Amino acid sequence: MREYLLTLCITAAVTYLLTGPVRKFAIVAGAMPEIRARDVHREPTPRLGGIAMFFGLCAGLLVADHLTNLNEVFEKSNEPRALLSGAALIWLIGVLDDKFEIDALIKLGGQMIAAGVMVMQGLTILWLPVPLVGTVALTQWQGTLLTVALVVITINAVNFVDGLDGLAAGMVCIASAAFFMYAYRIWYSYGIEAAAPATLFAAILMGMCLGFLPHNMHPARIFMGDSGSMLIGLVLAAGAISVTGQVDPDIMRLFSGSERNAVHQMVPVYIPLLMPLTIIAIPAADLILAIVRRTWRGQSPFAADRGHLHHRLLEIGHSHSRAVLIMYFWSALIAFGALTYSVNAASMWIVLGVVILSAIGLALLLLPRFRPRTPRWAEAFVPPRYRRRGGLAAEAQETEAPAGQYGSTGPEQPAAVDAQSPVTVGVSGANGATAIGGRGSSKVRI
Repeated sequence: MREYLLTLCITAAVTYLLTGPVRKFAIVAGAMPEIRARDVHREPTPRLGGIAMFFGLCAGLLVADHLTNLNEVFEKSNEPRALLSGAALIWLIGVLDDKFEIDALIKLGGQMIAAGVMVMQGLTILWLPVPLVGTVALTQWQGTLLTVALVVITINAVNFVDGLDGLAAGMVCIASAAFFMYAYRIWYSYGIEAAAPATLFAAILMGMCLGFLPHNMHPARIFMGDSGSMLIGLVLAAGAISVTGQVDPDIMRLFSGSERNAVHQMVPVYIPLLMPLTIIAIPAADLILAIVRRTWRGQSPFAADRGHLHHRLLEIGHSHSRAVLIMYFWSALIAFGALTYSVNAASMWIVLGVVILSAIGLALLLLPRFRPRTPRWAEAFVPPRYRRRGGLAAEAQETEAPAGQYGSTGPEQPAAVDAQSPVTVGVSGANGATAIGGRGSSKVRI
């Protein structure tokens, strides 16, 4: 565990220290998109934050290769090299897109090629544990197609939620934390060495996100861009593919005891099928809803709009930071709920806990304008917005705040976007874009 934590800290430190110089480089290179009608930030912000994240990934793999216990991962498996090869390719495509706005089909092809590179080096799904059937071996073509599909879906799902400051990095960090705990349990408790690469990938991914978040929290000083969102999406998918298709469920020896006990004990075997879905449950839901919404309107599935989940939260009155925290809450609830259930599926209190937390989250969604007030004796220790006194000026300032988040110039411009405002189709980047959306000059009205 100490070596995993050391790898995480070094990855986070390298990413954090490099993000500042990368921001200056992005400004000099002109990687600063203009404010668009659907954006929620008010000032042009540089992209290319994925450069720092990629070098953080390289630093994490380099450190792990020189540690005593983690060095065995590189000696017994080719998966770390496969990850680095695919990550380098997808990162390069993302950097070019952040700067030169490459075509949508080129990005889609690049994502598929990156997945294919990982498959060629051994990072692929070999078998699947199917309930009531057992372990099903896949042919080479079946494993390749399933691996490529999972990589492309995960990359675009992560990119779809990259619409608010700190949202994508925070959600992926939460998901990777849950995945690290799951993979570490498989590796440590069951003694399955095949789970070690997935554990390492999750630790490095947490470091990449934690190192970038201080620069990306609202108000963000830099965006990760496609070079960052596609990169962390690929690393997330690589960990899921490794633990799902490389760990043989039969090694866990969970088939002893009564039939009822065997069913409960088999849950950790089936969880790899669910964990990749739970860790991207919110991004995947946003992806599906966006495709349905746009095709229903007769638009391209990759056309940009303001219908994403984070945009809806802002429209109903949540502040920028509050919307991000709500998305964090739901991601943690789903990911750690599935993780806890995999540890002890027979405990009803786990299900009840998830239900109670879901009710709390629903209450937070229904009270978007609720602002907690502190006792009068504690007002001197809290920010002014939480104090009881302040008069009409403070209330007026609170009322105008949401409008500013949408780039409006005064209180007369509401948070909602004018129905006649043109929006550029398929502009990718840090605000509600798609990973394979084009950046043509065509316009669409929302």
